[in-house]
Formats: sequence, C-alpha cells, structure tokens
Amino acid sequence: MKRLGRVFLVDDDELILAMLSRTLEREGYEVRTDTGETDLPEKIISWHPDVVLLDVNLPGQNGMDTLKTLKNDASHIEVIMLTADDTAETAVKAMKMGARDYLTKPFNIDEVKIVIGNALKNIKLQDELDYLRKISSSLFENDFLGVSKITKELQEKVERIAEAHVSSILITGESGVGKEVIARNIHRMMFGTEAGSSVPFIAINCSALPDTLLESELFGYEKGAFTDARKNKKGLFEVADGGTLLLDELGEMKLSLQSKLLRTLEERVVRRIGGQEEIPVEVTVIATTNRDLSAAVEKGEFRMDLFYRLNAFCLNVPPLRDRDRREDIPVLANHFLASFAKEYNKPVEGFSAEAEKLMLSYRWPGNVRELKNMVRGIVVLQNARMIMPENLPLELSGLATRREKEKTQQEGFLLPEAGMSLDEMEKGLIIQAMERAEGNKTKAAKLLKISYDSFRYQLKKFGLE
Repeated sequence: MKRLGRVFLVDDDELILAMLSRTLEREGYEVRTDTGETDLPEKIISWHPDVVLLDVNLPGQNGMDTLKTLKNDASHIEVIMLTADDTAETAVKAMKMGARDYLTKPFNIDEVKIVIGNALKNIKLQDELDYLRKISSSLFENDFLGVSKITKELQEKVERIAEAHVSSILITGESGVGKEVIARNIHRMMFGTEAGSSVPFIAINCSALPDTLLESELFGYEKGAFTDARKNKKGLFEVADGGTLLLDELGEMKLSLQSKLLRTLEERVVRRIGGQEEIPVEVTVIATTNRDLSAAVEKGEFRMDLFYRLNAFCLNVPPLRDRDRREDIPVLANHFLASFAKEYNKPVEGFSAEAEKLMLSYRWPGNVRELKNMVRGIVVLQNARMIMPENLPLELSGLATRREKEKTQQEGFLLPEAGMSLDEMEKGLIIQAMERAEGNKTKAAKLLKISYDSFRYQLKKFGLE
C-alpha cells in the first residue's frame, strides 16, 4: 500500500490514540502517538510529520502552547486541534495561531479522514507553489512528435515504461533533443495528469548549482545544520513525494553526492542535512544527461553502481541531424508554427516546399530547441502567410546560395584559395584525403574517386609517400 503521509497523534486518552492509530494505519498512513507528558514539541519536530492531531488539554502543558511552538519552529507542519470544548472561542483562537482545522470530541472517524486528507492536499500544493516561485518550471508540452521509425519506437518505449510505473529512468541525448519533454510525457502518462495537477512534477538542473547547495535542495536540512539554516527545510525528494523528480544533467553531479543519491534510489528514504531521522519517499526519479555516462564510469567520474541502477530503463534520443530522424523536422516545424501562430495571433499557414527542403538540409546543432526558437522568431518577425526560403534565418536561407559552392567540395574537402596553382590544389586534396582516411591509402583513393594506382602515383609525385 502506498504511504499517504505521516500523522502524529497527541492525546492523553490512550483509547482514542489506539482507535485513531489503527484506523489511519489501515488507510495507509504512517502513524506515531504520544500522550503529551514531556518534550512534546521536540518529539514531533524530530519525526518530521506531515500532520499533527493535537489535543488542546494535555497533562502538564497546554496544547495551544505546543501549537505556538510548532508554528514558530516547523511552520510547514499542518496542525489539527482536538477539543472537547465546542465553543467558537477555542476554535477561533486555534485558527488564528495557525491551526489548519479543529475537531470536536466525540468526533466521527470519517470526518477525521477528510480533515487529514485536506491538510495533506494543502501541503502538496504549498510545496509546489513555494518551489515554483523559486525556480520557474515550464508548462507541460506535447512537443515529443514525429513520424520517423526511431521516434515511434521511442514513443512506444515511453508508454511501456509509464504503464509499468518504473521508479528510475535515464534519458540520454544531446542538448535540445527533447529529453525534458519526454520526461514530462512519462509523468503525464504515469499519473494521468496535466499541468496544475496535485501530483507534483519537480525539475532541477544539477549543473546549475554548486555541490553544497544542490545537496540541500535535494535532501533538505534541519534547523541549525549550518549557519543560515534558521528553520527546517524540506528537500525536493520530499516535495516531489508521490510524483516525479527530474534530475536534469545528472552527469555533472559530483561523486560524493552520487553515493547519497544512490542510497535514496535503493532504500526510498532521505535524511536531511544535520538530521538523524530517515524519511520515506515514493518518488519516480527521471535523470537526463548529454554525457556518455559509460565513458564517465571508465574515467572514474561517475559511479558504476549508480549508472547500472539508472541504465536499466534508458531512453536514448538521437539528434535531429540523424538520418533516421530527419523526417521528423517538417512535422515538428509545422507543429510549432501552428502553436505560435495561435499564441501570437498571426495568420501563418505553413512552410513552402522549398523552405522545408532547406530545413531538411540544415544540421540543427541546437536540435529541437533550435528549431522551436527559429519558428517562434519567424512567426513574430515575419508577416508572410506562407513561409518561403527568404523568410528563414540566414543560416538556412544561405544554404540555397551555398549549394553550388558545396557541389565543388567533394566529401567535405576545402576549396582552394585564390591564386593557388593546380599542383598545389591537388597536393592539398591528397593531404586532406589522407587525413580523413587516417592514413589508409585505399580509403583515401575512394574519397577522391580515383584508382588506387593513380592515388599512389599522386603520393609519389608530391613526395608524400
């Protein structure tokens, strides 16, 4: 059964504690009880509960005082007050001091479940809101499109992985190929949610933060753990509990932090910096990287055990220039064009055949991200209904004028410089061919489309043997 949350019950009536504890544990909650005799705030805060059910009248102390301490030192904990006093005065006072709700004894157990459930929903929403205020996160996109065989195979793998609710996934590929888009699609398929749902999707770029800050962001910290730790702080694993945590550019994470991540993936618990308590988390972790992690393992820059833990479910996204993916370019370009035309209220109808040919000829070093930004720029800056070659950026529109020039360049060989003699040009081509063939004369002859004997003659002629 999936853990719903942590509930700390405080009441001087042990029968009430036993009844509530059994009921909530059957529902899937992790429960701890206390009669409230000594050191109550310390016991509560050290256990890291999500919700506290707190009796107003406790032996030796006042529940209101405990509520005040909790709101000062652990404001993220939702407190529900239990009281036998059904007057409005007690309820109003508790709510003003920060209580989420209150229940009057004797209470209905179904009412207790509803109040706790509402408190947990509020926690999830507040955690996401706090994080989104700090680190902006783009909306869910449906940019993982294409008609190529390799894209369709990737889409099928994504569906199978999401259906299986795999707990850790690795997505590899160059920058801009759409790794985060695939991660968001996995989350949507896995949880059946869209942007704005209560199921969290939290993303963090591991290369954008120094090690110490990244550790505190991921795992949280306890009050007093370091100089600026003025209060307890949840890490992103706790914030993403029940949902998805995207670790973007995981390959840049240092070895010391990789070991802590591995333990969390294997044991499904986190320990805050400066804390002793192990906090269980149920998080789907999706890691992305543009590095070759197997090569990083060989160099000792990435932990082998973590690599194999993640690589069990690996999706490799090829670049747009890949021969097997090039037919996706017009599909993506027209998708972006329609989307931006609607966003900016522009009457753009599509790309001409010549413009599409130029896009297919371009290498797209920035991959899908570059294509998307290019289309956005065209829609905003151009007024054409049909996008023609002249409407494309210079790096694409210039392709047409360069094609004749490129025809004179054989297999990537450079054109001769002005004033160069024929012999000098031939010698330069021979040298380039040998370099490209890494010294293999047979391959070099094939690159120049001449016979092996003719190539040997040229080598001897220019003293290059």
